[in-house]
Amino acid sequence: MDRDALVLRNRTMTEAFHAMPLKHHLRRWLLKSITVLPIPHQRPPDRERILLVRPDHVGDVLLATPALHALRVARPHAEIHMLVGPWSASVLETNDDVDTVLTLDFPGFNRSGNASLSSPYQLAWRTARYLRRIRYHSAVILRPDHWWGAMVTYLAGIPERIGYDLPDVGNFLTHALPHQRTHVVMENLRLLERWTGALTPDEVSLTFNVHETDQAYIQAYLQEWGVNDQPYFCIHPGSGTWVKRWDAANWAQVADILSEQLDAVPIFTGGDHEMTLVQDIVARMTHTPCIMVGDTNIGQLAALFQNAKVVIGPDSGPLHLAAAVQTPTVALFGPADPAEFAQWGPAHQHYILTSDIGCRPCRVLDWGADHPDYHPCVREISVGRVLDAARRAVNPG
Repeated sequence: MDRDALVLRNRTMTEAFHAMPLKHHLRRWLLKSITVLPIPHQRPPDRERILLVRPDHVGDVLLATPALHALRVARPHAEIHMLVGPWSASVLETNDDVDTVLTLDFPGFNRSGNASLSSPYQLAWRTARYLRRIRYHSAVILRPDHWWGAMVTYLAGIPERIGYDLPDVGNFLTHALPHQRTHVVMENLRLLERWTGALTPDEVSLTFNVHETDQAYIQAYLQEWGVNDQPYFCIHPGSGTWVKRWDAANWAQVADILSEQLDAVPIFTGGDHEMTLVQDIVARMTHTPCIMVGDTNIGQLAALFQNAKVVIGPDSGPLHLAAAVQTPTVALFGPADPAEFAQWGPAHQHYILTSDIGCRPCRVLDWGADHPDYHPCVREISVGRVLDAARRAVNPG
């Protein structure tokens, strides 16, 4: 299939993917019916208590930390709670801007599917009853399209509910603000700015505080590998979906060349499920890397990244973690839009690489059984571009 035909094929499939199926039309009717239910408001707490809802994953919660800090500055005496998935709660363990972190196995984000069509609504009722007992003055739905979270705060009777005026969401809100696509950091900040009236500061950064016990763990781990005071760089080759994957041979080439050019040890990171991928890469290398796959939690990974010369990988949460600890990054973007999800920080420190194929960004992260050859957006990024970006990130002058 030639390139023009491939782009046309993928654009057609993307339109079909984003089209609203029949079950979503039925859901919209059901949600409108829920908004007419006589839900009594909670009795306001004596102290202002605010709930932020962010259901998605590690990178998304990291990108919400500037908004969390802005809220703490605007409401210094409020009690701030954040409701997140258990998969991202560790991002907030050392964050001083939040008082309480609540976790919930959000439907649609747990990657295990729903038990039945009714299970998300049953969970919504149970969650709403739980939140009603806590008693909140306000709730902020940080993810613009999160209708389920907006519905839960409505059913919980939280008096003020703030979010973006998108289909299935706006009807549940008391403050439904116009939505405009922009970087997620600014999207979150503008929501808080319009609600609190506090202006967004000129200097905005992600927040992740590295604990000294995690630093000690990394130091001991590196010593076991013989990496004492040697400089190192990190490659995190995995991601949540195959469409973001780069070829193993490319990663091996990048690791070998940078090892010589930077005079640094390559360190591979990832989860247990990514060990096969990393082993495939390492088998193609001529240098011996350090492998830290499945051996770190979020805090330990941040401690590792904090002293790395650069962190390289596809668009993923760990790249945002590296940015949060002020480490240069090189990110390979495919279906996601870097205008919304690029690493947050100075442009000379964070390099975003994309291919020029005409069907990206499609914003489709799960192409199911479709053949990877039909989705070359990441694989078309050359080894040379990655090497050049890494060198410039390490030596911006």
